[in-house]
Amino acid sequence: MISYPDNVACLADYLENVLKKFADKPAYTALGQTLTFKDIDEKSAALAKYFVHEAKLAPGTKVAIQLPNLIQNPIAVYGALRAGLVVVNTNPLYTEREMKHQFTDSGAQALVILGDLLPKFDNIKADTTIATVIVTSATELLDPSSAPAVDAPNTVSFSDAINVGSNLPDFTREKSNLEDLAMLQYTGGTTGVSKGAALSHKNVLANCIQMLDRIGDGFKDGEEVLVCPLPLYHIYAFTVGMMALFAKGSQIILIPNPRDIDGFIQTLKPHTISAFMGINTLFVGLGRHPEFAKLDFSKLHLTMSGGTALTQAAVSIWQNVTGNTITEGYGLSETAPVVSFNIPGKEEIGTVGHELQETEVALLDSYDKPVAEGESGQIAVRGPQVMMGYWQRDDETAKVMTEDGFFKTGDIGIRSESGAIKIVDRLKDMIIVSGFNVYPNEVEDILTTHPDVMEAAVVGKPDEKTGERVCAYITVTQPVSEEAITSFCKEHLTNYKVPKSVTVLQELPKSTVGKILRRELRSA
Repeated sequence: MISYPDNVACLADYLENVLKKFADKPAYTALGQTLTFKDIDEKSAALAKYFVHEAKLAPGTKVAIQLPNLIQNPIAVYGALRAGLVVVNTNPLYTEREMKHQFTDSGAQALVILGDLLPKFDNIKADTTIATVIVTSATELLDPSSAPAVDAPNTVSFSDAINVGSNLPDFTREKSNLEDLAMLQYTGGTTGVSKGAALSHKNVLANCIQMLDRIGDGFKDGEEVLVCPLPLYHIYAFTVGMMALFAKGSQIILIPNPRDIDGFIQTLKPHTISAFMGINTLFVGLGRHPEFAKLDFSKLHLTMSGGTALTQAAVSIWQNVTGNTITEGYGLSETAPVVSFNIPGKEEIGTVGHELQETEVALLDSYDKPVAEGESGQIAVRGPQVMMGYWQRDDETAKVMTEDGFFKTGDIGIRSESGAIKIVDRLKDMIIVSGFNVYPNEVEDILTTHPDVMEAAVVGKPDEKTGERVCAYITVTQPVSEEAITSFCKEHLTNYKVPKSVTVLQELPKSTVGKILRRELRSA
């Protein structure tokens, strides 16, 4: 049974306990600056007072936070939660159309935004209900004089909001319940309009407790240095990093731009890191960079992977360079996010481990009935981390929930002999060749074991004879012929799984989190 702390009725209670417990420890590092837990406590408390007294935001009001990995991000999130507000995470790379949809759909009334993005917001502001805007610059905490010049009504710089808030009286947070709404986490919108997964305080808190239980006692209070290159607006970094591992008193090194591999490695040089959270493409990119191998990995004992399938090539590269295995897990925005996770040090590579405590996973057929033992089926999840539903979309919620409360993920899985879950692929990405199922993950895994292939993506395209044909897109470390790649695949794959075309690209299309976007390749 999950044991919830006695004095915790919401995430704000949970965070305030952590901020007091580790007051003198370093909490967040970004752009060369480190703030302690006490610093984060004071600044987020002041921001909470600004929200309550100055902006007059009532409990339950939605506040959108559109920031990259800067220390302002956790301060804003913690401040909003401490004020009893509902967090709406927003991708800083969103277009005006995407911003408008999310802000209007959520009903956000306040926004914390990077100054560079303000012109886009100004163009859609009239279509939203946002009345309070807090704007910041990347370097504002380092140099308050770099705070954006603000002249619009109800708009204030991040520093000014904190300064004003610090001089306002304390307030008593309204009595809350773990079942109350804590945040809206918008899905990627790859299968239609982006929907807000409504997550309660209990959903997120339960997932923190579940993850810490699975990670175990090897992760020490107040001793860990965690690298977080994944965006905090993404649910993986949000819950696992900013909530769960933060609660262990970890120092979290935020990487604002992980695509700048040279800058990324420079950021890590002064630190002896002990934990790392990333995804497949990042492990490959770093592992193949000569400077990365020169870092001190003597204390690295936990490398976490999620968000996209982990290839054997990435595992091998990472282990060769750092001496550390990669512990893979699985989750979704709708499950706050973690469903399953390997036991660190006892990984069953190729699987995403067993489900977390109090989590049930069923494999279902197209009629929502359990498949026979040993067969693959759609992964369905029931547990305390499963969302309340999609925000104001009962019809969409009904489509993904079974009558007995399981959330249907849209992913296909199978059980290993040990009972661990193996992700076969996305249901919608499956390719059907002459009636045979081809899972892109399997073909991609083979392609990336070729010594000249760096990354691979496989999609299905219409074919007059076979219904669909397998098409591969790769990036390479040195020139290689299509024939050589096809021959290599024929050695390892049944004929109908072998790509009928192989295209070499300079770069594969990726999301802001680093997921390869197969949907863009289908129309290429």
